[in-house]
Amino acid sequence: MTLSSAPLDSTVWWAHTSAASDRLLRLLDRSELERQARFRLQADRDRHLLGRALSRLVLADRAGCAPETVTFDLRCRSCEDKSRTGAEEGRDGERAPHGKPVPSGAARGWEISVSHSGEWVALALAREVPLGVDVERISESRDLAGLAGYSLSDGERLAWDALPEEDRTGAFFGYWARKEALLKATGLGLSGGLRRVTVSPPEAEARLLSWEGGGCPESAWLSDLDRGPEYRSALAVLTDRAVRLTVHPPERTAELLRG
Repeated sequence: MTLSSAPLDSTVWWAHTSAASDRLLRLLDRSELERQARFRLQADRDRHLLGRALSRLVLADRAGCAPETVTFDLRCRSCEDKSRTGAEEGRDGERAPHGKPVPSGAARGWEISVSHSGEWVALALAREVPLGVDVERISESRDLAGLAGYSLSDGERLAWDALPEEDRTGAFFGYWARKEALLKATGLGLSGGLRRVTVSPPEAEARLLSWEGGGCPESAWLSDLDRGPEYRSALAVLTDRAVRLTVHPPERTAELLRG
């Protein structure tokens, strides 16, 4: 087996919002604490706190440094692309830092992705390979027909319309999780356009089928993650190698957070 064909290790940590604690606030930097204070709902504060604290604890463990010394650069692929073409010239003022957090300092070289929905927070980790994770809570109250027109490609919409009515809600969020995981891995996020990305139907093995326009990754590994019947989740890793995935359950994550 050559080095390039060796499996690539990736890890997913699941955290339940009940694991949030004010003790974890010490792990947030000033800007993160300011954002934490702006959330009006406790559930939003818990998810934000868990995502930031867990990121620092996991990266500190891998990098062999103190959690408080783990830093991040924020990178927005869309803004970088616009800047290269001159599309950003002539704007009044500067936008606040935003985009995908990229570990820097002692944790440089690691890649992370964080997602949260409902009661769950997911953190995905890999070494020197971009990745994206997404978790979506299934909601019957959403305007799925309207969202499908905005997010599903023509082929996906035909397949989704052909499903029995009772299967459409879960399938829609399965499509969304796979597509957003891929867009997050590229650094484009939702601004990259969900309709431009076509993935396999949720009842089939997860695969990227096509990508219209710019931003298409050279290769992508895609997999669903199991978070129970009320959620849909997916992980995308931009590699042509097999991925050896380790998933830590919420009990293991809670131990890390308590420690």
